[in-house]
This record gives sequence, structure tokens and C-alpha cells, in this order.
Amino acid sequence: MARFNTPAAKAQPKSAVTSTGRVLRTYEGGRGQERDPRSELFLLAVSHFLGDTFYEKAEDRDDRFTRLVRDLAVSDPDWTAGLLGWLRGEGAMRTASIVGAAEYVHARLTAGATAGPSNRQVVACVLQRPDEPGELLAYWTATYGRAIPKPVKRGVADAVRRLYHAKSLLKYDTAAKGYRFGDILNLVHAAPDPDKPWQGELFRYALDRRHNPATAVPPAAPAMLTAHRELMALPVRDRRAVVTSPGGAERLAAAGITWEALAGWLQGPMDKAAWEAVIPSMGAMALVRNLRNFDEAGVSDEVAAQVAAKISDPSQVARSRQFPFRYLAAHRHAPSLRWSYPLERALGHSLANVPALPGRTLVLVDRSGSMFWAQVSERSQLTRADAAAVFGTALALRAADADLVEFGTTSRAVRFGKGESVLKVLDRFGSLGGTDTTDAVRRHYEKHDRVLIITDEQYAANRHGDPTAQIPADVPVYTWNLEGYRAGHGPSGTGNRHTFGGLSDAAFRMVPLLEAARDARWPWQA
Repeated sequence: MARFNTPAAKAQPKSAVTSTGRVLRTYEGGRGQERDPRSELFLLAVSHFLGDTFYEKAEDRDDRFTRLVRDLAVSDPDWTAGLLGWLRGEGAMRTASIVGAAEYVHARLTAGATAGPSNRQVVACVLQRPDEPGELLAYWTATYGRAIPKPVKRGVADAVRRLYHAKSLLKYDTAAKGYRFGDILNLVHAAPDPDKPWQGELFRYALDRRHNPATAVPPAAPAMLTAHRELMALPVRDRRAVVTSPGGAERLAAAGITWEALAGWLQGPMDKAAWEAVIPSMGAMALVRNLRNFDEAGVSDEVAAQVAAKISDPSQVARSRQFPFRYLAAHRHAPSLRWSYPLERALGHSLANVPALPGRTLVLVDRSGSMFWAQVSERSQLTRADAAAVFGTALALRAADADLVEFGTTSRAVRFGKGESVLKVLDRFGSLGGTDTTDAVRRHYEKHDRVLIITDEQYAANRHGDPTAQIPADVPVYTWNLEGYRAGHGPSGTGNRHTFGGLSDAAFRMVPLLEAARDARWPWQA
């Protein structure tokens, strides 16, 4: 009798984050699931900002991260190199990728491993900003001493040729850095790029700035260095006249004077004229960070309109690669009404991967105490609870028919209307104490077509079992992990149970793939 080849036959999809079947306990005592090493490292890496979390000390997280990288660098170098490259690129995680690359190289050199991507390639690929060669060298020497192996030197040299130019020298080669550009050039002996004829003179000037700052003279090319020297030579009393003069903004930009450096150059306050002169040369990320400063200085409505247009431009949002919650932070820090709509638009563009899910969807957002304890980054006042609310609200607003629920010790529905502002809906979330995920699922699941849970997964023990076991086996349950702890609250990888991770919206694109019965690979393999 035919049992399998029927119209209802459908491939069972698998997802990348996979549990082993071994039972662990969550930090709150719930019955958890162990993940395989690759899955554990991925979830930790995409949520790791090198700081304490509610349940884990910074040094414990750091040790777990470096241990996993070292082990997988030897046992699975292709996968680990792919993770590190993606982490610094699309993942936008600077510190974790730099630390990971250093540990990757050290582990492979110690083990004598040669298979897989070269150490030099891995180092070069994670260095994407001109200050990062110094960051990697500082980490290496602080961790392993001043002896720097050749693969590290060569990878850094490759990055230096790619990243060092006049503007990067002026912005990042400062006395605040332990490793100046000249120090790095001395260490790695980077030869100039033959396609950049001006780079040899630039390198020599960087060395002179480091060792003979009083007599260092910039080369004629690039012209930015000469223009910068001319402005720096102006008497302090004459500098503000440059800012207020016609063409002042263009002159500052041509000399590579950034907004960070302008106040020091003026040796005075950043007033309305100063901000309006430097705003045209500021990037979208810098503009978002300074909206409150613009208001306090009283920049004109005309200039504010230019700022609003730039920060809400889809291409600028994509280029800046800011996490979605950055726009919530800006909205809270600079609540002027003239920024509300541009920030709402920018937030929408940053959530481009959130799908419009068909059918009925239950979205559960963790608002327990542990989610409020840790900030999402070293510079941000926002918490994992804020990030979870941003993503959960975006999912609910775009879905065809969604129920949005916040949970902790208790749970409750969060009201929203179609087409409503994400930022407005966020004001309706609260703080709900402990983590009874299982009870929230049992209370609010009503024959939905799928369930999405945005959480740190550290649920409390419940006599009914783990949260995902409350849903029929034929209904997909997607867990989005924002913290990267070792134990998950349920199985993952097969059987309609899937876990994603991170602080960007990139994971959402996996949901339609899985529901179309396609395996969701690692992001760099998709």
C-alpha cells in the first residue's frame, strides 16, 4: 500500500542551529537542551559584547567564546573562518570577530594545523576599519606577548594597504591609541599598494608623525594632508571665522576635519555654526548619534531637513549597517518631534528582512528581569528587552494576522493597529519579572499557524515541560535567542523546532525558507 508518495508529502526542513539531545538545566532551573559546538558558538558570537549579562560574568562568556573558537578553528576551520568573516561583515560585530580571528590563528599555530583557509586570510578579512589593525595587535600582545607570528603580520599588512589613506590617518592616528599607524607599519612592514602611488609617501608621513611629530611634513599628495596642516596652523582666534565663512563646510571637509575633532580644533563650544558647517560631511551613523546635540545647538530647520533626509534614506541605512535598536536609542535620547518620523522610517528600513508572514502568528516577547539587566552594547543604554520588543513589534505589524504578547512571571497581550508606528507600540511594553515561558505559550496559543519566541531562553522549571512542547508537532516554533547562553529552552534543528540568534533582523529571512521546506543554512552559506 502506498503510504508516502501522496499530495500531502512534504520535505521536513532542517535549520543550522542544532541541539544534541542532551538535557541541561537553564539558569532558572528549566529543563534545557544542549546545542552542538557550532550552534553554541554562533549564538554566543552574534550576541556577545564582552560584558556581564544577568546570568554570566564577562570573563566566563569570554572564556566560553575563546574556547569554542580555538576548538573549532582546528576541528572545523572552514566553518569557523566563514563565521568570523560574516560576523565582521553582515553581522556587524567588531570586537567578537577581531578576538575570534586572533584566537583562530593562535589555536591553529599551536596545533600545527594547515588545512582550511589561511591564517593570513582570516586576519585580513576581519579588519574592515582603519583602527582595527591596531585593535587586533593590541589584543594579541596583551594576550600572547610581543612576539607576533608572520601570518598575523601579513594579514594586518594586507588590511593596512586596503584601509590606510589620508582621511583614516587624520581620524584614527591619534595620541589616544596605544598602537599608532607608525607603530603598526614598523611591526608588519607593509609595502605600499602598487595601485596607490601616493601610499608610500603616506606611510613615511605616518612614521614621521609617530617618531618626529614636531618636524613631520605632510606630502603634497593626497591634498587633504596639506589642507589639514594649513588649518591646524591657523591661530585659534581665526578658526571660528573659517566655520562661519562661505565655503567653510567644504574647507573643513577637504581638510578631513571630523565632527569629533572640530571642537578641539576650535578650542570652544560646538555651537549652531560649528554643527551646521560639519553636518554635510557627517555619515548617517554619526548624524543619528548627535540628534540631541543638534537640537541643543539650535540648528536651523533647513539643516535639520537635510539631516532627516539622510538618516532616513534606505541606501544610507543599509550602508551604515546599524542595528535596528540604534534608532530606538536615538528616539529616546533626542525626543524632538522633528526627528520622530525620520527615525521611524530609518527603523523600518533597518528591518528590511522582516517578512510579511501569512496566516495566524503568535509573537511572544520576553520582558523578564534578566532581559533588562544587560545592555545590548557597551555604548548603549538599551537592553535585550528593548531589542526583543523592537523585533517582536515589527513581526506583528507586518504579519497578516498576529497576536503580540509580552511575558515574564505573567503575560499579557500588547495592543497594536495595522500601519501603526513601531516606536509608538514600544511604549506599551512593560517589565514582568521572572521567566515563565511555558505558561505564556499555554495561555496564548490558540491554533496559530506558527509561534515565534524572542527571548534569552532561561525559563523557570514548569511541570508542563519546555515551552516548545506545548505546541502541536506540526506547528513551527521559532526561537530567537538574544543572549547566547549555553542551554536552550527546547530542541532545535529539526521537527518544526528552530532557533536563530543575534541582534539584527537577518535571522527573519530564515522563516519563509523553512516554511517552504528548504533547509536554512548558516548565513554565510545561504
